[in-house]
Amino acid sequence: MISKSLIIKTTYSEEELLELLRKKSESGFKYLYNHYSGALYGVIFRIVQSKEYTEEIIQDVFVKIWNSIHQYDVVKGRFYTWMINIARNTAIDYLKSKSFQNELKNQSLPDFVYNSTKLSTTNKSSDFIGFTDVLCNLESDKREMIDLAYYQGYTQNEISEKLKIPLGTIKTKMRTALIKLKDLLQDYK
Repeated sequence: MISKSLIIKTTYSEEELLELLRKKSESGFKYLYNHYSGALYGVIFRIVQSKEYTEEIIQDVFVKIWNSIHQYDVVKGRFYTWMINIARNTAIDYLKSKSFQNELKNQSLPDFVYNSTKLSTTNKSSDFIGFTDVLCNLESDKREMIDLAYYQGYTQNEISEKLKIPLGTIKTKMRTALIKLKDLLQDYK
């Protein structure tokens, strides 16, 4: 007969996982990493388009999640969405960092061209959560808004300047795009 104390739990509800993470439980962190690293890796890779940078950034993302778990508020949104935002923001911050920009300037042209084509985001294997399929269901103008803001890291002001569209129109289009995306994602639950 197996003792109940020897049984190791292998799945946790979101509430249980959050409680473990708040208690700084190693098993909670392992569960978090094992169950979410693939999806977060896909989000980061889509933005930075480099396996090397993605692997570096994903470590930073999990450290940020671990260190700031007390800041997560269930009322403001889902835990998964909160983690995706951390991953997205960390990847964009990395791309905008001076060290990354200097590294790009110092790359030789052949290496840069080789890496860009090899690591193109048109490669379906980098889309772990199937988000590309969801985006394909958006109209092209909405898809462009999402791409510019969330994958290329443009602010709404920068999008307005780039597309030569008034800022108010950009804000309206972005809101409409996000509402439509939310509706599409409801179908994927």
